[in-house]
Amino acid sequence: MFDQVITEFDKALRTVFASAPTARVRPGEKLEEGTLTAVERRHAAALMRVNHVGEVCAQALYQGQALTSRDPATRAALVHAAWEETEHLNWTESRIAELGGRKSLLNPLWYTGALAFGVIAGKFGDKWNLGFLAETERQVGAHLVDHLQQLPTSDVRSRAVLEQMASDEAEHAATAVRLGAAELPAPIKSAMAVSSKVMTTTAYYV
Repeated sequence: MFDQVITEFDKALRTVFASAPTARVRPGEKLEEGTLTAVERRHAAALMRVNHVGEVCAQALYQGQALTSRDPATRAALVHAAWEETEHLNWTESRIAELGGRKSLLNPLWYTGALAFGVIAGKFGDKWNLGFLAETERQVGAHLVDHLQQLPTSDVRSRAVLEQMASDEAEHAATAVRLGAAELPAPIKSAMAVSSKVMTTTAYYV
């Protein structure tokens, strides 16, 4: 138990404070940087900061859900999704730096809250655990589509990152459904959407 606590605490520290690894080449890395005005650059950096926060939360959610999952297949799906989300952390962080932006100052808070949500979701059993995963990925996908519409047209490098992230999130949701995810009640979906809106609005500025 003590070893597990140390391992999980190390995961948290790495997610919040360290640079994340990636096995895949960052999408759009070889594309030529578009011409952006100062306002467009700040806006693009803020959008990427929001997406980076989303990936921080995803890591915490999967960590909490995996800790309380009872089914090996579910845990394996969570671990795989968490790895791809780690790559998303790397991609968004790198793009934020290129745009001259910064990561959210509230990342420790976002992580802690998402970890608690993940543990609670897992306590309800694997079908609800997977349902929470599927709905989370659907809502993240919707945010990514919105951000793709908001990005300056010339910011092709950020666009490539978000497009690949959206594809990965859709696959995570589909995997959760294949493994038996339950459909969450409408009030829970609404509560998740409200929480997400608070997070994304705050992270855009802080």
